[in-house]
Amino acid sequence: MPTIRTVASSKGASLATEAWGELEKGTILLVMGATASMLWWPDELMKALADCGYQVIRFDHRDTGQSATLLPGEINYDLADMSGDLIAILDAYEVGSAHIVGMSLGGLLGQIVALQHPERVKSLTLIASEPVNLAYEGEGIGPEFMAHFKAMAALDWSNRKAVSDFLLRSAELSAGSAVPFDAEGARQRVEAGLGRTDSMASAFNHGRIGGNLDGLDLAKLTQPVLVIHGSEDPIIPIGAGYKIAETAPDADLMVLDRRGHEILERDVPAIAAAILALADGA
Repeated sequence: MPTIRTVASSKGASLATEAWGELEKGTILLVMGATASMLWWPDELMKALADCGYQVIRFDHRDTGQSATLLPGEINYDLADMSGDLIAILDAYEVGSAHIVGMSLGGLLGQIVALQHPERVKSLTLIASEPVNLAYEGEGIGPEFMAHFKAMAALDWSNRKAVSDFLLRSAELSAGSAVPFDAEGARQRVEAGLGRTDSMASAFNHGRIGGNLDGLDLAKLTQPVLVIHGSEDPIIPIGAGYKIAETAPDADLMVLDRRGHEILERDVPAIAAAILALADGA
């Protein structure tokens, strides 16, 4: 059974965390993207990593799931606080250094920690992530998703069905063309996420996050890096993955053909194998 723990971080934030597996080979810390709770890490991935001898930790970001939640629009934290949350979690679990796996915003936070606290990061896996402080080809969210995002201004957050439909459409727009969109599976994840929070609107505080990233240079990463990116990602285009892979000194790139900003169940075995190969070799 997973171990549940609440971790204290900066500015009074409490973070809901969940650890799977035993501390045999080390620790893998999974860091999800903006607005998403820990549930967007598939259980199948957690099990695959834990079954190979790792303690695997996932957590709810501030303003998501069962972590500390502020009112919508009342954000009091920045990228330094959110990257500091990773350190707070490692400290709480008495982990000196870990393998960090970040998706989207989680990948950016992983880069920040790896550059500012290199002794705490053994390896870095970046899924659908942007390179810190670097422009890349195709940069920018696709127009269809942007139009959908703007419609959020008129969303009635007290109407659970409307919110669920909005989030389901977000997931659909994030998907690639490799397989038909699994609306039922996505709906189940959306509903589970809604059941874990009293204010889904607060998760979109992440759209207001700022912070000073001056001086962070991806070319100075000392850890081995695995870049995993979908070729049809409409949120963070594949150019971001190429830029990370060509800039980080010790990086490998895994392109998921016709995948979007997503982790498909059918891709979990390949993703888990790649993460484990990196961690075992680090």
